[in-house]
This record gives sequence, C-alpha cells and structure tokens, in this order.
Amino acid sequence: MSLIVDASVAVKWFVEEEGSEAAQRILDEPAAVLLAPDLLLVEVGNALWKKFNRDEVSWAQMLAAVSTLRVVFQPPNLVPVAELAEHATRLAVELGHPIYDCLYLALTARTRGGVLVTDDRKLLAMASRLGVPARGLTP
Repeated sequence: MSLIVDASVAVKWFVEEEGSEAAQRILDEPAAVLLAPDLLLVEVGNALWKKFNRDEVSWAQMLAAVSTLRVVFQPPNLVPVAELAEHATRLAVELGHPIYDCLYLALTARTRGGVLVTDDRKLLAMASRLGVPARGLTP
C-alpha cells in the first residue's frame, strides 16, 4: 500500500511532540511504500527552521532530518511538484485551500490504492470532501 505522507507527519519523525509515536509507526509499516511531493523537503526544513529559531532543535538535527528524508523518499517516491501542480491548482481553486496542501491531495488521487496520512485536520476534511482516502495520526 502507498502512504502519501505530509509534512505534519514527517516533522514528528525528528521532533518529539504529540503524535510522534503514531508517526514513527508509519515508518515501521512493512508493506507500506512512502510517497510525497518533493515539496515535503522544503516544508519539513521550514518547520524545523522555526523550531531551531525557538531553540527546540539544533542545527545538526535540522541537517540530519533533511538528509534522512532524502534517503526515505528517494525518487520515484519523492514526486516532483511539476507533475502535480496543474491538478493541485485546480483543487486549490475548487476547495479554496492552499495549493501546497493540495499537492498531497493530488498525489493521493493519482496513486491507486494510496492513502494520505496527515496530522492536519483541515487537510483531512478536504480529503473527505473530495473522497480521497486519508487517515489521521490519531483517531
């Protein structure tokens, strides 16, 4: 099964916060193929940069996280935004929702049998509205 992982989940792999245990279990799912738009690297990097500025993570943790993500999501599992942009733009207009989140929806819709995994309640609601398979980290 393909799991499309968004940044709200990936950040929890590197920073201990609510939902980190559930996020870690995704990495341990034996039959799962993890997918993400390549924007994931930027989004996780930005989230960790914010945490760095609040002294919540170190410089070394930030670099290790980005390096690890490049290993976890090697091509073709890291899908170029260019392949998803048109569909994501249509979704953003249709839903009135930011395009960067719609990239995850577009990738999930494109992936047969794929399930979006997120800790973002708004994104879950958008997925539900579209009939895109999705699950949260917590029930």
